[in-house]
Amino acid sequence: MRVPKRRYDTNPQQNFDPHITQKQADEMQANLVKLIKVIRPKLANEVAEHAKLGDFSENAAYQMAKGKLRGVNNRILVLQNNLNKAIIIKTDKKNKTVCLGCQVKVETNGQQSIYTILGSQETNPDNCIISHLSPIGSALLGHRAGDKVEVEINDKIIKYKIIEII
Repeated sequence: MRVPKRRYDTNPQQNFDPHITQKQADEMQANLVKLIKVIRPKLANEVAEHAKLGDFSENAAYQMAKGKLRGVNNRILVLQNNLNKAIIIKTDKKNKTVCLGCQVKVETNGQQSIYTILGSQETNPDNCIISHLSPIGSALLGHRAGDKVEVEINDKIIKYKIIEII
């Protein structure tokens, strides 16, 4: 049987943006608890059952169960690390400048849009939730209502006027 090769050169932590909302942090915590208290013990029992069959080198079921357990353990470590590094976005309704967690009403080409600026872990462009690292999000940060901002996207310059910070 061929054992899968591990990818030591890829690090899932490299692109982690620590800015998350409290809701996202709670979801990550719930997922972590589920992995630790439900899924990992179940997989550990499965590994133990397959280990009883003997001869680990030719026991494909054991190898598969061990791989699943290794994946869950890795996911637990990633979640714990992400939660430890997390920076919770706190929204301040009194803020006069565009910042993380705020909603911004902008106008471009005569059309108005409302964007919510969050960390890259929670972006959803279809629902107008953009990252603070995106071209539009990073251009809007720090500006006030009435300011005009130019954003270069695909070699085109798009002008946004900030109508209101909600």
